Amino acid sequence: MDRPRYSQGDQVRVRDAYPIGHCRTPFYIRGLTGKVERCCGHFANPEELAYRRDGKPEIPLYRVRLLMSSMWPDYAGTGQDTLEVEVFEHWLEDL
Repeated sequence: MDRPRYSQGDQVRVRDAYPIGHCRTPFYIRGLTGKVERCCGHFANPEELAYRRDGKPEIPLYRVRLLMSSMWPDYAGTGQDTLEVEVFEHWLEDL
């Protein structure tokens, strides 16, 4: 099993991709930047499991913290409000 590529505090961008088929990354966070809150461990790839494949090799899953105002420009809360979303490593890019 490979070491996680990202560490707590790393700035990342969620890939802005729209592949055909099953994917587990919400549309509303694609293309946005955030900060890795933690690595949650290695898990089978759910995009492969959806097609009854084994999901191997297991891949790191991260909890990424995003500003609410970056997702919704009309957000009425404070500029510090965040949402944490769990995102698999193959959906993240370096900044």
